Amino acid sequence: MISYDRLWETMRQKGVTQYALIHTHGVSPAQITRLKRNESVSTHTIAVFCRILSCRVEDIMEYLPEPQNKE
Repeated sequence: MISYDRLWETMRQKGVTQYALIHTHGVSPAQITRLKRNESVSTHTIAVFCRILSCRVEDIMEYLPEPQNKE
């Protein structure tokens, strides 16, 4: 699973709010909702966030392995 929890921390550190993303940078509220739900987004969207926040991909997202079901 891809987690976007790092995005919210990076935004906090950089002083960028969701309001600013939408109204200053033109990010769609639907994209923010998808990120909050850890749903899939395009690499273009990730690149836009990296540009806005002047950060690296790993500052926005991380891969978390799914728990293995033991039978």
